[in-house]
Formats: sequence, structure tokens, C-alpha cells
Amino acid sequence: MRDFVDGSAFNFEQGQRARKLFAAVVLAALDDAIADDKKYGNGAEQIARWARSRDGREVLSCAGIDPNERVVKGLVEFVTKGVRTSVALSREESERRMAAEEAEAA
Repeated sequence: MRDFVDGSAFNFEQGQRARKLFAAVVLAALDDAIADDKKYGNGAEQIARWARSRDGREVLSCAGIDPNERVVKGLVEFVTKGVRTSVALSREESERRMAAEEAEAA
């Protein structure tokens, strides 16, 4: 029984690592689309086409993201904002965004 539990825990950890790897691929695709959007103006179309493609759907699924049309719209919206993923995920950006929301509410 102990071997089964150890094996299951190991497999779960491996799955989590693989999911993080695919999530990093999604973030890289977003960064590429943002760069294309700034340079050529077609980043939103590029990310939408990628997310709807078979490869894009597979990567999103492996990252633990349901590849539906709502997700595609969210990715397109993220690209149109033009904020790189490293900046968007930082604590400073989160604090700035919260302060802006509080100022809007007041």
C-alpha cells in the first residue's frame, strides 16, 4: 500500500510540473503576441488563431485551461492591453491596479 501511495504522490508531482511547463508555454505565447501587436499590430489575431488551433487547444488543455471561446476572448483582451506577462504577474503591478480601482470607486 505504501508503494502505491508513494507512486501516486510522485505521479501527481510530475503532473503538476508538466502543467507548470505548459503554463509557461502559454505565457510565452502571450508575450510573443504582445510583441507582435506592438510591432505589427496583429498580436490579438495571432493569439486567437493559435488558441483556436489544434496545437493551441492541446497546450491550453495540458496547462489546465479549458480551451473554450471565453478563454480565447480573455487571451485576446490581455494582448490588447499590451502589458507583458512578467509585469502583469508582479506584485507592484497588482498593487498599482488595486490602487487605481480604489481611486475609481471613490
